[in-house]
Amino acid sequence: MPDATVTFGESVLQFYARLRAPRDLPRGVAIMNPHRDRRVRAYVEEFFRKFYGDTAPRVLVFGINPGRFGAGRTGVMFTDPVALASECGIENELEKRRELSSEFIYDFIEHYGGARDFYRRFFLTAVSPLGFVRNGLNMNYYDDRELLARLKPFILRTLREQLAFGARTDAAIVLGTGENYRFLAALNAEQRFFGKLLALDHPRFIMQYRRKRLAEYRTKYLEVFAAAAQI
Repeated sequence: MPDATVTFGESVLQFYARLRAPRDLPRGVAIMNPHRDRRVRAYVEEFFRKFYGDTAPRVLVFGINPGRFGAGRTGVMFTDPVALASECGIENELEKRRELSSEFIYDFIEHYGGARDFYRRFFLTAVSPLGFVRNGLNMNYYDDRELLARLKPFILRTLREQLAFGARTDAAIVLGTGENYRFLAALNAEQRFFGKLLALDHPRFIMQYRRKRLAEYRTKYLEVFAAAAQI
């Protein structure tokens, strides 16, 4: 059970502070952990104390893992340095480079009602809270079978820790209808973490391959997030 005296945001900050990468990953795979950077930690603390300074339960929203130009820089999932400043009000000295997933997510959040309304109900996270790089490029946790096998205990442990923040367990949202959803659905069938998983196409896929249908995908997101909030 979550500690009723500790806010959701403080629980998240404690989680990130003790986050450690699993050992013995496949050769050539490097870990991306922005929370080791003191400057990033300051931005993350400001963000979570601003938007999560209460004990209300949130719906967990699972991306894949942090990428180099979004959460890999800011420490906040689906949030690039531009969005962190302009949409969340957290001024920062990070390179102001946009990231496709962040662009879509904050367009959606604006239509939802803005960052404060959104974050009162949802927590953006990832199946793997740490990111991966190979040959200087982003890597998904499921891209390599050996990596996935070695990560599974880490994923299980960190997922249980996030549930203890005060997360809702009646439903969760998965961003990525392919491998990300298949892996989490299988894990949920084994562990019964959530009563229901609601899947949506990943923001990067939408921005890279379906940008002309942006309004359609935004509407779908609004419908699914509204449904999850009301379950």
